[in-house]
Amino acid sequence: GRWLTTKGGDGASGMTSNEKNGASKGKDGRAVDITQSIMELTGASKAGASRRDRFGEFLASSRLSQKVRLTSKFGNRRGKPIDTDEAASGDKKVRPEKRPPKSRGFLSGGKLTLRNYLSFSNLDKTAARKFLPFVVPVTTTSVGRISGYVAMSHVASSTLGTYDMAAHQIIYSIFCCLAPLVDALGQVAQSFVPGVFEAKGKTRERAEALKKTVGNFRRVGAGLGAVLLFLVSRIPLMSGSFTADPIVAERVIGALPGVGLFLLFNGLMCAGEGSLLGQKDLKFLRNMYAVFFLAVPACMLRLKHRASAGLQSVGVGTMWATFATYQVIRTSLWHLRLAQLQRRTERGVVEEDAT
Repeated sequence: GRWLTTKGGDGASGMTSNEKNGASKGKDGRAVDITQSIMELTGASKAGASRRDRFGEFLASSRLSQKVRLTSKFGNRRGKPIDTDEAASGDKKVRPEKRPPKSRGFLSGGKLTLRNYLSFSNLDKTAARKFLPFVVPVTTTSVGRISGYVAMSHVASSTLGTYDMAAHQIIYSIFCCLAPLVDALGQVAQSFVPGVFEAKGKTRERAEALKKTVGNFRRVGAGLGAVLLFLVSRIPLMSGSFTADPIVAERVIGALPGVGLFLLFNGLMCAGEGSLLGQKDLKFLRNMYAVFFLAVPACMLRLKHRASAGLQSVGVGTMWATFATYQVIRTSLWHLRLAQLQRRTERGVVEEDAT
């Protein structure tokens, strides 16, 4: 701007020879010290006060003139100046869209307190009714699984010797690392099966698609179970990494058949359970896990009683073999139930065709 070519008061005209050599030249050929001008514009010195005021007025007038030009070109209904975003859209008046808050439930107030957390005033009753049928079966399923692990730990700590307790801890740690590898199969089945099961009409195509979908999950589950069994078979080669005691290592190897049998059926169990949940067979799962919640601890406590009475030599291998038997029974029940549901679906198709 023109203010660059106008020298200020103190410091503006006293340039050295080096500053004059590095200075730029304006349109009229006079030297302009860019550095000094910027310092006067952005600094707080008295020398550049007048220039800063003029520059501020220049910017304000520039913004006003720009709005006037846009108003004369595009205009609006009230004849008021409009912003650039509004002008770019023509006659349409652009207003910022009001978006609903992202938080929901007890977080919608912006402040989380214990009272808000325990209050039911923000509860969406319609959504709660949709999830209500799943509460008891899912809770029973989780509790039924945990009860078996708790009973095993109780028997190991109260009945088995020191070596078996150490071996159980190693086996349980390995089990917790391998078992979750196939847990996602049940979740995937819960996502895919409802899309087929909830298809409208009792058609033969629907029945065949449901049978094929469940069969695919069975094959994947069997394959994953074989992978887990292979990993279990490699544990003896790594037993030295878990313990330096040869007796504990021997007890660990003795429990591997039960662990391998459990994990061999784990893929099929997850596939069957996910398929049943996908078909909303919640009552059956609720009842079965309610039985398992009592039956599995009862079997473990029976081992404890027999070991305490001297009727049976119980070790960590015996305990895991009992737990594997529970897994085989559970998996068999899941797939027998799926076969029953499939026959019921096909029978419905036949009845539909007959009518």
